[in-house]
Amino acid sequence: MDDIEKAILFSFDESGTIDPALKSQAASYCHQLKQTPSICLICIDRLSFTKFAQVQFWCLQTLHESLRLRYSSLSPDEKTHIRKSLFSIAAPPPDSQPATSVRLSDSPAFIKNKFAQVYVTLIYFEYPSIWSSAFLDLLSRLVDGPPLIDMFCRVLNSLDDELISLDYPRTTDEIAAAARIKDSMRQQCVPQIVHAWYDIVFSYKNSDPDLAAAVLDTMRRYITWIDIGLIANNAFVPLLFELILLDGQLEQLRAAAAGCVLAIVLKRMDPQPKLSLLQSLQISRVFNLVAGDSDSGLVSKLAALVTGYAAEVLDCSKRLESGEAKGISMELLDEVLPTVFYVMQSCELDSAFNIVQFLSSYVATMKTLLPLREKQFVHVGQILEVIRARICYDPACRDSLNLPDKIGREEEERMMEYRKDLFVLLRTVSRAAPDVTQIFIRNTLTRVISSSERGVEEVEAALSLFYALGESIGEEGMRTGSGLLGELVPMLLSARFSCHSHRVVALVYLETVTRYVKFVQENAQYIPLVLAAFLDERGIHHPNPNVSRRASYLFMRVVKLLKAKLVPFIEKILQSLQDTVARFTGLDWISKEIKCSSSEDGSHIFEAIGLLIGMEDVSPEKQSEYLSALLIPLCRQVELLLMDAKVQSLEESSAKVASIQQGIMAINALSKGFSERLVTASRPAIGAMFKQTLDVLLQILVVFPKVEPLRNKVTSFLHRMVDTLGASVFPYLPKALEQLLSESEPKQMAGFLVLINQLICKFNSSLRDILEEIFPAIASRVFHVLPTDAFPSGPGSNTEEIRELQELQRTLYTFLHVMTTHNLSSVFLAPNSRGYLDPIMQLLFHTSCSHRDILVRKACVQIFIRLIKDWCTQSNGEERVPGFQTFIIETFATNCCLYSVLDKSFEFRDANTGSDITALKLFYQSLIENLRRQQNGSLVFR
Repeated sequence: MDDIEKAILFSFDESGTIDPALKSQAASYCHQLKQTPSICLICIDRLSFTKFAQVQFWCLQTLHESLRLRYSSLSPDEKTHIRKSLFSIAAPPPDSQPATSVRLSDSPAFIKNKFAQVYVTLIYFEYPSIWSSAFLDLLSRLVDGPPLIDMFCRVLNSLDDELISLDYPRTTDEIAAAARIKDSMRQQCVPQIVHAWYDIVFSYKNSDPDLAAAVLDTMRRYITWIDIGLIANNAFVPLLFELILLDGQLEQLRAAAAGCVLAIVLKRMDPQPKLSLLQSLQISRVFNLVAGDSDSGLVSKLAALVTGYAAEVLDCSKRLESGEAKGISMELLDEVLPTVFYVMQSCELDSAFNIVQFLSSYVATMKTLLPLREKQFVHVGQILEVIRARICYDPACRDSLNLPDKIGREEEERMMEYRKDLFVLLRTVSRAAPDVTQIFIRNTLTRVISSSERGVEEVEAALSLFYALGESIGEEGMRTGSGLLGELVPMLLSARFSCHSHRVVALVYLETVTRYVKFVQENAQYIPLVLAAFLDERGIHHPNPNVSRRASYLFMRVVKLLKAKLVPFIEKILQSLQDTVARFTGLDWISKEIKCSSSEDGSHIFEAIGLLIGMEDVSPEKQSEYLSALLIPLCRQVELLLMDAKVQSLEESSAKVASIQQGIMAINALSKGFSERLVTASRPAIGAMFKQTLDVLLQILVVFPKVEPLRNKVTSFLHRMVDTLGASVFPYLPKALEQLLSESEPKQMAGFLVLINQLICKFNSSLRDILEEIFPAIASRVFHVLPTDAFPSGPGSNTEEIRELQELQRTLYTFLHVMTTHNLSSVFLAPNSRGYLDPIMQLLFHTSCSHRDILVRKACVQIFIRLIKDWCTQSNGEERVPGFQTFIIETFATNCCLYSVLDKSFEFRDANTGSDITALKLFYQSLIENLRRQQNGSLVFR
């Protein structure tokens, strides 16, 4: 062992016994050696006698890299020497002795593969112009036995991996080289290679089946681009099927033969000869084998063969015009589809085969052949069975799905995504064969309802199918109960499953009931069944809190749809919900439930109740009775909690805060069912109840002025009361707005401005007095927290604080815009607000000219447009706002309207930039008008 071998062995050492410094020195030496001009010859020489696998690999790797990088710089003699040496190593002379020459056949597989890669690199540069016999030389030595055959296969495999296969990205040079090599091989040696493949497989199928399988695996790669007639003939095809069908033969060999037949099937051809080829294969010979062990490699290959064959037949059918050819293709499909359906349900499919895509194409083909034949109706049923089987959850995840834990949530998300395409297919099938689809779903539902032994997965899949079916039934069909809906919906509503306690079953059941409520709208006799489904243990009273929460939301949606039809059932509904409502009106539920409840718990129930009792169809007496029974305990609860909170520490108050928050949400949701007309005009007593409630809830801002969740909930309730009480909310606004405005942070201030915007839009100029009172405080607070310069940009600028300030600024612009467009620009001129006029104008001016958001700029320009109309068009010629007209002429018009329009970034085709043009036009009109007045002596225009 010389220094080179020592250095290579030391650099490859992973045992830890070599000193790190010595190993680093060895690696450095090897790197320097690679830079030697004669490194190719050194590697070739070393390969001829070294017996160390690490040295062999290093030499081959270095030779491969050097040829790729330095081939053009090698001399002709060096190239010849390398070529002859490589072939001598690949096919050593029969009389060479191991003592003087290392045989590659004795080396590990990774050395053989690396050698094949080097051999192919030389083919890349030299075949066919320099080394025309690269393949013929190897072919001539195959008679020497398995070692040469093995090496020949590895060279062909490496050629496919390195150059020919399109499974990997290729450079332009590699694509050109691949085309050159393939063309030359077709002309020179492909027939000889195919003949050699046949002879080897035939000769070694019994004595060395592993070698025969390796040859077939190589052949499979080349079928895609060689003449198909060399393989698909009376010699090779019978041999392949003989290997596939021969029981007791090595499974690997049988699977390799199936892979070759699949390659024949997938060969790109014109449709007519392709159909003839497919017909000649008589693929039905392998159908029975698919029913074997689904985990075996052979069955997996056969499944890929059957599905690939079916897809190709279907493709031929779509591309052929001849009626006779279409008939043949449909016969072939009829023959293979039962096995395909079996494979889809029972086998692990090749990733290249898309079930939904294939079945969708088949259904689309069926639709062109209407009316369907009996066999095609059978196929529709089998397709539906495939869908049903594929959408079933894994039973191993049953417990995780019920909780759900991390595994359950991941499985649910995975299945939700996986099902999307399958449900699209279901809708397609339903449109092609609606009767068959509904009969299948009816039978599936009947099967899971009638047997208590059906598992969670089967029940959930049956309900999911019925749910998905609803998407293919139109609005009219849903109302009239087209097809079997009149039978299916009552069956669903009265169903009770032994596994109904499982979360996924209960959820999909409720979702499905909700989807078909439109049918119940026209068939009121089923309303009691719908109510029972939501009000008993299948829905709101389900033991799983995830189900009961979702049931509350879905029940609210059902109430919105059925509404007036539920009036006769209000007493029953309220009685059923009594225990649920009591949770939010009692003080003893907090400690045990607040920690596991979401902040939205209960709001949907109260909204549903509000929708029910807020209808004018309910008598005034009953309406007052129902509402007071809910509002009084809720308000009492809030009052008691507020009293307790005054004497408790912050830690003790946290639970109380959460409870108050729940109470506000319940009241807020309850109020959504009452219209402004009802509470202010037809039934003012109802309005009085909400006013009393508002009095109570506003106390929250006094006790908890800085608790953000409570401020937000009270603000939300104020939004609600503005819509519900209308103008009668005015007496409460000064106190409420004063409390909300005090000690507000930027985020709360933005929410406050949103409330003011709603008030302005609702009451217009009626809000002027209140706005004049609070505007100075608003302006002071906003200008105190907003930066005078632009917001920072770049790394570290996207903080929560900056985002809140940016949101406040955007809301401020909206607020100013709403004020000016609702005839409230006079508020700017009120004595208490006059001091903020100049800062506001400067802010709007700079934003109009330079803000990066064109929509914000547009809004600010629109504010100026309105102010110009309000303050610059006085009939008596007097300036309403001294200096404003000068500011508009000398500053705003020049910088914003003119320079902005002339800027390169201004886009005339953008509709959002039209405000600048409008302002310029308005300014021009005002200028002309003033010039006319000047001529009349009524105004000296500056």
